[in-house]
Amino acid sequence: MNFETWNPVYGAILADFGFDRAADERARDRLAELVGGRDTLDPGQVGQFGGTVAVAGGAASLSDELATVAGADTVVTAGAALPRLREAGLAVDCAVTDLDSAPEQALDLARDGTPVVAHAHGDNLPAVEAYAPRLAEGALVPTTQAGPAGPVRNVGGFTDGDRAAFLADHLGADRLVFPGWDFEDASVAPMKARKLVWAERLLYWLERRRDERFGVLDGRRDAIDTATLPV
Repeated sequence: MNFETWNPVYGAILADFGFDRAADERARDRLAELVGGRDTLDPGQVGQFGGTVAVAGGAASLSDELATVAGADTVVTAGAALPRLREAGLAVDCAVTDLDSAPEQALDLARDGTPVVAHAHGDNLPAVEAYAPRLAEGALVPTTQAGPAGPVRNVGGFTDGDRAAFLADHLGADRLVFPGWDFEDASVAPMKARKLVWAERLLYWLERRRDERFGVLDGRRDAIDTATLPV
């Protein structure tokens, strides 16, 4: 996914939520400043994700889907899935986070040499400033949803979960599975619920680009609003 392809969808997301592109760009630039001169990774340096990649979400259903995680060739966590899988004793190969949940576990993972994809956007700047400088060198992948700049990259995606899926696609995953995902999670705040609508929409776009059928979307495709997605 290059930014030219992502940008129209990103514009639709900004318009839907009323988010400020300039705020995302300021957060991106601050992240670039904080990690400038350090040994950061480009997404392509995370490794090649052949085989089946489990993109683990943080919904309550994750506890019932640990076998799916254990059976995958590679495990990428989104947000709150990281501490839950570590508590279950399951290996994590990469964590994708905007540092608003389980940041200390992300720091631990990076100290162990596991890549952490740390994301800056318009309303998480305090978390970025608090934790990004502490992520171990050689394990930090800085990302943005705005245009890439300096060491800060963009491989597509909006929420931690769909961003993790876009990353796995970028790194050559043959098959994607989605344990711990719940698009209708009643426990989340209204803003998160709106973001899950976009996560579902973006996964639908990604599966079409990959010519794949994600099981997590089965029974849901006909109700997905695709008007803002590229053909």
